[in-house]
Amino acid sequence: MDTVTPPWAYTLHLPRDPHAPGVGRATLRTVLAAHGLAELTATAELLASELLTNAHLHTEGPYCLRLRPMESGRLRVAVWDTDPRVPPGFAGSTHLPPGESEGGRGLHLVRACADSVGVSVLREWGASKGGKLLWAECQTGDLM
Repeated sequence: MDTVTPPWAYTLHLPRDPHAPGVGRATLRTVLAAHGLAELTATAELLASELLTNAHLHTEGPYCLRLRPMESGRLRVAVWDTDPRVPPGFAGSTHLPPGESEGGRGLHLVRACADSVGVSVLREWGASKGGKLLWAECQTGDLM
């Protein structure tokens, strides 16, 4: 009898802790290895690292990492946080900080390395917790 593997998705809720982005990256590596997607690790980890670090540095409260296969062989790496404001680097701004600036390039890097990016602003506190969901997708073979 043939069985069909159900689609998978992982959500990791992270506390407001400086170690949380590292825990998220380690979890991502484990999930990709478990699903035979190790070839995506470098790109997916870069995307997750930038999104998690941005949530940790520029928002208050908890955040979470979500990993999910999409149609057309894409992996979606998403980070939810409690702040509904979309950062300029993700809202389509092409303005980079001056050469000596130590920050402000991470989300531009995400836009450059991902096959597609997006944002959902969750303004309603009813069924959701509000905030925003930033996501980036990278391409691979069959994920389902």
